[in-house]
Amino acid sequence: MPSPQSLSEADRRIVATWAADCAERVLVLFETEAPTDGRPREAIARTRAFSRGELDAAGEIRRRFIAGRAAHAVSSPAAVAAARAAGQAAGVAHMGAHALGAAAYAAQAAGLAAPDQPAAASDEISWQLEHMNPHVRVALLQLPPLGEDRAGPLGAGLLASGILGSIIRKIQAAIGSTSPEESVP
Repeated sequence: MPSPQSLSEADRRIVATWAADCAERVLVLFETEAPTDGRPREAIARTRAFSRGELDAAGEIRRRFIAGRAAHAVSSPAAVAAARAAGQAAGVAHMGAHALGAAAYAAQAAGLAAPDQPAAASDEISWQLEHMNPHVRVALLQLPPLGEDRAGPLGAGLLASGILGSIIRKIQAAIGSTSPEESVP
């Protein structure tokens, strides 16, 4: 039986675009530090192609770690978080829960890039929620709350603690305040 964090392939394709949008917003933080490293940008492009049905899940599952490895090519915490956002977006082909990881790392990157702006991460979360279409919201509502299911990215790992966990909890609380019936027109 697959993990409840997986989502169906159709739902993973739905949330992939949103995850790519989240990661792409902070991509400049990585590219400023490593302008010749195209791994995160390529991962975002592949995530979009997956969402359109142009790439199969099996192929993307094999390639999902490439963008995340780019985090080792940069030193600033904001650039590292931006690379990880792209890596999480690429991971959506494997498990839908990675969409929340992409959003969390993107919000973290935005906050780290603007330490003099205390609302930077919150503003990014607000943008993410505003740009979540009803179908993405319904798909993400199927995911278990952070920390409830240990078999996936929303388990007890990096996404469940610290700022990343806080961001995911905020996103899940916000989408949970709308019932699925209210979300889809």
